[in-house]
Amino acid sequence: MEKAKTSERMWVVFSGHSELKILHFLKKGFRHCFVVLNDGKNWITFDPLSHHTEIVVQKLPFSFDLIGWLTAKDYKILPANPNYKRTKPAPLMLFTCVEAVKRVLGIHDRYIITPYQLYKFLKQNNQIKKEN
Repeated sequence: MEKAKTSERMWVVFSGHSELKILHFLKKGFRHCFVVLNDGKNWITFDPLSHHTEIVVQKLPFSFDLIGWLTAKDYKILPANPNYKRTKPAPLMLFTCVEAVKRVLGIHDRYIITPYQLYKFLKQNNQIKKEN
């Protein structure tokens, strides 16, 4: 399986929507996060939910602008540049949407536990080229 080679192929999507009442203490607009990938042929979503993880090849034409569509639906989206150079295991953490996304991106920072903290980290650490 070929890994994403450029930040234009992977995005982290932040959502304020959650059916879990326990998450309503989190910052508005940042209650959930997931990953969107484009492998050059397909749009793929990796969505770690509380009861299972959805990995879906979306049935969309390649020309469909999924990132633009999500942006129009008020999602916050950052292009991501994964770091696969680490060989040390990631720290042991609770499995949350944030932890799942961190694993996809190769982020090992144990102090990033909320979607908003992940958003700030990605912006501050040059993990992105630009914000959509």
